[in-house]
Amino acid sequence: MRKITTILAILCLAPLVAFASESTVKLDQAPIRSGDKLSLQRGAQTFVNYCLSCHSAEYMRYNRLRDLGLSENQISDNLIFTGQKVGELMTVAMKTKEAKQWFGVAPPDLSVIARSRGADWLYTYLRKFYRDDSTATGWNNLVFDKAAMPHVLYQLQGEQSLVTNTVDDGHGGTHEVKELKLDKPGTLSKTEYEAYVADLVNFLVYLGEPAATKRVQIGIIVMLFLFGMLALTYALKHEYWKDIH
Repeated sequence: MRKITTILAILCLAPLVAFASESTVKLDQAPIRSGDKLSLQRGAQTFVNYCLSCHSAEYMRYNRLRDLGLSENQISDNLIFTGQKVGELMTVAMKTKEAKQWFGVAPPDLSVIARSRGADWLYTYLRKFYRDDSTATGWNNLVFDKAAMPHVLYQLQGEQSLVTNTVDDGHGGTHEVKELKLDKPGTLSKTEYEAYVADLVNFLVYLGEPAATKRVQIGIIVMLFLFGMLALTYALKHEYWKDIH
């Protein structure tokens, strides 16, 4: 019985240990603006240009992008480059077998990546690539070590290298701090690239739950209605009982 209890305790603690190991890198807060349609449109453009060639979004149809203020003609002319129709799903032509041969693992579908990883994780991840000759792609990532994904945005951000510094921990010991240094600037400045990534992450958050903004708006209307009904109900109750009280 004691052995079984020990095994159960280990199984319960295992996720906590894994979580602790993943939380060593400090995540930067993503500036998400779910109601900013211009940001979402820019993010959608980045997604189809840089992500959709390898990653699919099989739970999203192109025509759903009308929620972002785009017409079907704008979607067809600016966001579809594969001959697909506006009503079709956002899929890729790359086969899973070929993807495994090229990258070692098939690129995941990004429909709900923001819900599984979190916006802060994605925002930090897309800004923490650095050159690493020991990997197959020549790239590594400070957030996701040995990531199979190459840095597809390096021409915009530039090329970074990893720098490890030894610092005093304040208790008589030392510890290593990993930082990234920009060796070759890209076409965008640091501020411009961060805004570019923020738009992409904003779109990925929308992709995970397209109805979120509308759902919040409906929720606000419902709450206002309920508060209004509460006031009317109280006034009615006061009118009925005024002669008794």
